[in-house]
Amino acid sequence: MDCFIRWAIIVIIQAQTYFPKRNTEMAATIDEITIEYVDGDLVTIKEYEKVVLSKGAWTTIVFRYADWDKKKEAYGPDKYSIRRYQKKNNEYRQKSKFNISSKDQAQKIIDVLTQWIK
Repeated sequence: MDCFIRWAIIVIIQAQTYFPKRNTEMAATIDEITIEYVDGDLVTIKEYEKVVLSKGAWTTIVFRYADWDKKKEAYGPDKYSIRRYQKKNNEYRQKSKFNISSKDQAQKIIDVLTQWIK
């Protein structure tokens, strides 16, 4: 059993090295919710805009953002994300997300929804 415990500790330490923690602070208000992520001094996920679609115990927000491209040393093209948050114990916790990776994909979604709601 000792070998297993040592092995498990090593795996956990390595996982923390390879998979660093993301923003883990919980938001107390909708205004505090963000997908922007800072790694050291570098904003690796830049949030440009957010629109709240619904409020309440379950909140839905659409974000427009860009990822930092290390090779180009610049932000990539706009991306979009729809995220659902549940308010529990006075904190908003992300429960689900759908990422839209390009303007082309976003336009296809818009076209389909436009047809469906006619």
